[in-house]
Amino acid sequence: MSVRIFTGNSNPELARSICAYLGTELGNARVGRFSDGEIRVEIDESVRGADVYVIQSTCAPVNDNLMELIIMADALKRASAGSVSAVMPYFGYARQDRKSAPRAPISARTVTDMLSVTGINRLITMELHAGQIQGFFNGPVDHLYTSPVMLAYLKSLELTKPVIVSPDAGGVERARAYAKKLNASLAIVDKRRAGPNVAEVMNLIGDVEGCDAIVVDDMIDTGGTLVQGAKALKNFGARRVFAVSTHPVLSGPAISRISESCLEQVIVSDTIPLTSAGRACPKIKVLSVANILGEAIKRIHDLDSVSSLFE
Repeated sequence: MSVRIFTGNSNPELARSICAYLGTELGNARVGRFSDGEIRVEIDESVRGADVYVIQSTCAPVNDNLMELIIMADALKRASAGSVSAVMPYFGYARQDRKSAPRAPISARTVTDMLSVTGINRLITMELHAGQIQGFFNGPVDHLYTSPVMLAYLKSLELTKPVIVSPDAGGVERARAYAKKLNASLAIVDKRRAGPNVAEVMNLIGDVEGCDAIVVDDMIDTGGTLVQGAKALKNFGARRVFAVSTHPVLSGPAISRISESCLEQVIVSDTIPLTSAGRACPKIKVLSVANILGEAIKRIHDLDSVSSLFE
C-alpha cells in the first residue's frame, strides 16, 4: 500500500517538512469554510487502499482544528482509504485528563472517543501532558518525544554546571530523563497554584548556585509559571536560566512575559506554529520535529520498530 500525507490548516509548514523528509508530495485536499463557518472538505485525489496520515495539531483555534481533523478523517474513510492515522503533534484538551473537581469533564477522553468513532485507526502524538491519555484511545498510540532534538541542541550550548529543573512535582520524570542524558544534576520547583494559569513559586528542592539552570516542561501556555520559576532560580543563585518546552501554546501575555523575563533562551519545537509576535521574539528558539515524525511514519508503514528511535 502507498503512503499519503494530508494536512488541515493548523500547521501546514510542519506537514510540508515531513513530506520533504519522506520524499513525497503533500496530498491534494481543500479544507475551507462555508459562508456560515461550517468546515468544508474535498479530497482531490484517489486514496483507495492507501495508508493515509493526517497531520493536524489541535492548537488555537482548538475547536476548528479538531473538527477539521475529524471531518477530513471521515472524508478519507468514505473514500475507501486503507487506514487513516491522525498525526497530532500537539494534542489539545490533554490537561483535562481526570476529574479534578466534582462535576468536571474528562475532556481528553471525549476527544479520543470522537477520533475513534470517526474511524481513525491510529494516533501519533508528541509529549502528551499526561501519559495515561494513551489508554483512552481504542487503537495503537505512538507517543513520541522531542528529547533527541532538544538534547542535541542543549549539548551544543556551552553550559556551566548544568542543572535540569522540573517546574513542578509532576514533571520530575521528564526532568530526570534529561538530567541523565546530559550528566547534569536535578532540581525541583515547589509550586503552589491558586487557580488555572495562576502559579506562585514557594521553594526550590536542589541546588542551582552558580549553575546554568534548564527548566524542562511539556508546554508553555501563558508563561506565568515559567517566568516566576526563572525568577526564583535567579534568586537562588542560578548563573543563567534556559527553558525547554515542546509545545509553544503561548497564549495571552506569554510573549511579553518571556521578553521581559530573566530567561536567557526559550527552546521550543514546531508542533505549534508561532505567531508573528512569537517569531519576532529574540529569546525564542524553534527546533523542528519534522524528521522525528517523518521517521515514525516511515517505520510504522514499513512495520519497523518506533521505540528504537529513542535508543
